[in-house]
Amino acid sequence: MRVPLKKVTIRFLFLLFSPLTLPSFAQQPADAVPVVQVIGFADVRPNAKGNLKLENGNLQFSSSKAKTGVAIGSLDDVITGNDSQRVFRGTFGTLTMLAPYGGGRFLSLFRAKLDTLTIRYRDAGGGLHGAIFTMAAGKADPFKKLLVAQGARTSIPVQDDSNSAAPKPDAPKEQKP
Repeated sequence: MRVPLKKVTIRFLFLLFSPLTLPSFAQQPADAVPVVQVIGFADVRPNAKGNLKLENGNLQFSSSKAKTGVAIGSLDDVITGNDSQRVFRGTFGTLTMLAPYGGGRFLSLFRAKLDTLTIRYRDAGGGLHGAIFTMAAGKADPFKKLLVAQGARTSIPVQDDSNSAAPKPDAPKEQKP
C-alpha cells in the first residue's frame, strides 16, 4: 500500500498554510460585555441586567425584556471609574442589619470591586441624556477605548497602557557629604 507523493505533498502544504487562512477580525463586532444598567435609558427599567456591545456604529444594550441603542457619533462624553458594592445585597443584605452586636455592619464591610461606565449622549432632537452601567472589574477601560476609536468623544483622555508599563527613570539621588 503506497501513498502517492502528490497526495502527501498537497496535504503537507495544506497543513503548512492553514494557519494563514484564519478569518480577519478587523470589522467584526465586539463581543458583548455583561453589564447592569443602573439608570439612564427610558425604555429599560433601572438595575436591568443585560449585554452591552458595539454593532454597526451603535452602542447596543440588550436585556431579556428590552433592547435599545445609541449612535456612537452622538456620544458627547464617556467616563469610566472604579467602584465597589456590598457582597451581601437584596433581602439577605437587609436581614444582616438585624444581626446582634453590630454583625450586620461588619458584614457590610465585605465589598466586591466593579467598574462603571457613564455615557452622555444627544438624541435626534438635540436633548441631552445619560446612562450609567456597571460591569466586572477591568472591563470598562478597554470598552472605552473601543468607543473612542469608533468616534465617541471623552473629556478624560484614554490612558495608554504602554506608558504605564514602561520603566520610569530613577531620579538622581542626593549624596550626603
